[in-house]
Amino acid sequence: MARLVLGPLLRHVSEDAVTAWVETDSECEVDVLGRTARTFAVRGHHYALVVVDGLAPGTCQEYQVRLDGEVVWPFPDSPYPPSLIRTLMPGRPIKLIFGSCRHGTPETIGQHHGYEPDALDAYALRMAKVDPQDWPDALLLLGDQVYADETSPGTQELIRSRRPVDEPPGLEVADFEEYTALYRESWLDPDVRWLLSTVPSAMIFDDHDIRDDWNTSQTWRRDIEATSWWQNRITGGLASYWIYQHLGNLTPAELATDPFFQHVHDAPDAAPLLDHLARRSDAEVDAADAGMGLRWSYRLDFGRVRMVMLDTRCGRVLTDTRRQMMSDAEFDWFTEQVRGDYDHLLIGSSLPWLLPWAIHDMENWNEAVCASERFGRFGERMRRAGDLEHWASFYESFERLADALGGVARGEHGAAPPASICVLSGDVHHAYVAKARFRTPVTSPVYQVTCSPVHNSVPAWIRFGFKAGWSRLAAAVTRPLRRLAGVRAHSVRWSRLAGPYFGNELATLVLDGRDARLELERAWPDDVGVPHLRPVTTLSLTPAGTTALRAHSS
Repeated sequence: MARLVLGPLLRHVSEDAVTAWVETDSECEVDVLGRTARTFAVRGHHYALVVVDGLAPGTCQEYQVRLDGEVVWPFPDSPYPPSLIRTLMPGRPIKLIFGSCRHGTPETIGQHHGYEPDALDAYALRMAKVDPQDWPDALLLLGDQVYADETSPGTQELIRSRRPVDEPPGLEVADFEEYTALYRESWLDPDVRWLLSTVPSAMIFDDHDIRDDWNTSQTWRRDIEATSWWQNRITGGLASYWIYQHLGNLTPAELATDPFFQHVHDAPDAAPLLDHLARRSDAEVDAADAGMGLRWSYRLDFGRVRMVMLDTRCGRVLTDTRRQMMSDAEFDWFTEQVRGDYDHLLIGSSLPWLLPWAIHDMENWNEAVCASERFGRFGERMRRAGDLEHWASFYESFERLADALGGVARGEHGAAPPASICVLSGDVHHAYVAKARFRTPVTSPVYQVTCSPVHNSVPAWIRFGFKAGWSRLAAAVTRPLRRLAGVRAHSVRWSRLAGPYFGNELATLVLDGRDARLELERAWPDDVGVPHLRPVTTLSLTPAGTTALRAHSS
């Protein structure tokens, strides 16, 4: 009898369908609400993505997972409420939760690092006590779902059992098999496993899913490609990402017309196909036609809410003559996705577009220094040491995104401007909200909303740096430095509306017609150590600017 190894995870959701992802220990038929799919195999692992279609809008129903007819989910002794499938309902408010940077689980990481509670654990415990009508419609995970370069004691035990650790990459993840252990460690957390079984999710990678500073520069790529272990790492990382994260981002229509997905299903072992896909995707970073092959970016519509998730890591262009966050082909695709009629536009970007002012200036300056013949090596060392690799360190791409968002906010794409535009990000281990001000006036308010981490920490000296980054005094020092390096002024400026806030956090967006509201919460232990969420701030994002409804001490 086949057993359930991991999952179920609910993934793409619409008004009449949802997809359900599972990993099993052997080949079998997976059944969810009478819809079935056969598993596909990769290096002895077995996976399935079941399209549960033909559902009625706005319905809510319990479901079971059967493997070859045997019920394997929910577990008979489960302490959690039944897992539910809830479809979207036209006209009903959309509730989305999001965050990034979830390093292991409290059991595998927290006890060794002194982290605060996992914000996803805290959210799951709250969900279990409230009416399902109050549950979120989707969870957006904005990067660093696994940490391939910072492994837990348990993963390190597995690594030692497989290979010598006195040779590179040491106790970092080396290949596909070790990546599967990372996902099991993260998603077998009981609270999070139940949450993922009942809240549809959308995901994107960031650097730690592969390695710190992944694709920060062409020099970095040359250095890493010269190692003996990198090829297995990047191949295993991208192949596992396709299976565990990317596949569930696709719509049923995309799955039905994707020949690669069909080839994977038909193969006795899809490992060679996925290895080729991973190598091709990685190689495109150095290619003039980058972005013309596999696209990791994608678009989702939640009723009248449009969300475009951007790949800001693997889709970069890093050549001797050009440095871009996304290729020309990817930007053209993005421009097409933001056309149309909708009430709110969400841009998912693991890396923040608008940073603290002084940090933004330093990244502008560093990019110019790295490009100079005289100081390039010094600039590159600073870039890697300080993680100076956000949109600000890709000046051309920053401006191109500003132009695109400004155009949407002015209604230049053939439709009325949306009620709000939000760039949702993580990565920087603190939370804040900033509002953009464009040189050419706009109708829609445009925000940067950053929520990070879900389960991690930031040392005191880095906290000081982020706080100083928002200081006007620090910006008064860094702005002349940027100008001295010859960096042109930007077409957009921004003001800080909330933050910086520190701790393990989750953000909630409620989008109701033309109204939008944001709530940020931080995870805390109660008197007996049970995690719960404490409000940090609540902001109204529409209709005219931002009004602070509530602000709480964090």
